Amino acid sequence: MSDARVVVVGGGIAGLAAAAFLSGAAGGAPRARVTLLEASGRVGGKLWGGEVGGVRVDLGAESVLARRPEAVELARAVGLGEQLEPPTTAKAAIWTRGALRPLPGGQVMGVPGDLEALAASGVLTAEGLERARHEQPTEVGEDVAIGRYVADRLGREVVDRLVEPLLGGVYAGRADEISLRAAVPQLLGIARGGGSLVEGVRELASRPTVVGTPVFNGLRGGLGTLPEAVAAACAEAGVDLRTEAPVDELRRAPDGWQVRTGGEVLHADAVVLAVPAPAAARLLRADAPAAAAELDSVEYAGMALVTLAFRRSDLAELPGGSGFLVPPVDGRRIKASTFSSNKWGWLERSAPDAFLLRTSLGRHREEEALGLPDEELVARSLADLGEAIGLTARPYDTFVSRFEAGLPQYPVGHPEKVARVRAAAERVGGLALCGAAYDGVGIPACIGSAAAAVAAIDKLLTPATGEGSTERTMGA
Repeated sequence: MSDARVVVVGGGIAGLAAAAFLSGAAGGAPRARVTLLEASGRVGGKLWGGEVGGVRVDLGAESVLARRPEAVELARAVGLGEQLEPPTTAKAAIWTRGALRPLPGGQVMGVPGDLEALAASGVLTAEGLERARHEQPTEVGEDVAIGRYVADRLGREVVDRLVEPLLGGVYAGRADEISLRAAVPQLLGIARGGGSLVEGVRELASRPTVVGTPVFNGLRGGLGTLPEAVAAACAEAGVDLRTEAPVDELRRAPDGWQVRTGGEVLHADAVVLAVPAPAAARLLRADAPAAAAELDSVEYAGMALVTLAFRRSDLAELPGGSGFLVPPVDGRRIKASTFSSNKWGWLERSAPDAFLLRTSLGRHREEEALGLPDEELVARSLADLGEAIGLTARPYDTFVSRFEAGLPQYPVGHPEKVARVRAAAERVGGLALCGAAYDGVGIPACIGSAAAAVAAIDKLLTPATGEGSTERTMGA
């Protein structure tokens, strides 16, 4: 093992992945002696499992995009390969215009590629559908807000009733502000091509995929088992993993970095910052003020997840499908609901007499719900579920998960901001950043950003240690 010392700040999935890649816990030779510092009492961040009604469930993120490989590969590397399991059903709906309507096929993040499927779904009014059939040419520069672009091209209703709820499920943000280049870059190429957007999406949605590869994957026992397994692998590989260890100060030193935590000063050859943008900005203000200023401007959306456990015997009728999305334009209290016991076969098998579902509330600049008592969030969820699916039963147990600043927003210009942050960090030296604020909010993207951060650190450490090529990268 190298004698290089690396401190990873942040124990979410990005920080855990960085520690695993550096220490060899995810395979490969160990590259450094690693200390991971997490301010809270647990690792995992938004990946979090627990019991509701005596049933083990996810209390945060529940699935990963399987067609991007990083999360699946990391799960396999830490011994969870046999636990990977795709959803039992992906049949989702849109609760709009007073009814549950099937999510139309052939769309990409709500942008339609099949107008016949869109018409059959009933999601749009006759006027909205007619407008979508008559595309209007739209100029696209280096970037554009996805909502504004699609509204100009296909009409406002496509955005309000399709793009908005689908994007909201990923970013809890606003389609009229989210960058097309950052959020759905494959659509930017179509937009710049000058042809029909609908035809371009149709071609994109119909591209062949690897046979047997699901779109999404979960883990038996819940996705919250992933950070637990990565942390265990890191500990076995010698990582000094500390929870309830907030970093009070981070300062550049002639021979590396000084990391102050709980009255102790750790010395590191390099630091990986895997914390949300505001925390990174605070730590970098002294030595990388330009990066700190950029990070200070990153906005976040807060949200709450309400998990409800019912006895199947109390339900007059089980809801069908995997759940539904709710367009904000419809003025409902919840923005989505997942029928967890339908979606995950492992959950149904583990609790055959229970039915678990969850709702989400809150989005960017509409986070007042987070300040309400748990009972009120449960009541609001039940009221909307009563209207949407006729639910009248009362849950025998509930749990509310709150994410005060859970999801970073990616407005137009976000990729350029990230480039400026990384350039400023590179000038300071011995520093890399990763996590949801940079290259994507999904779990595979966060793990990918960790691999990139570790590769950058490795290039810095390799000349000093004399081990290996500076071209080597690290990943699961």
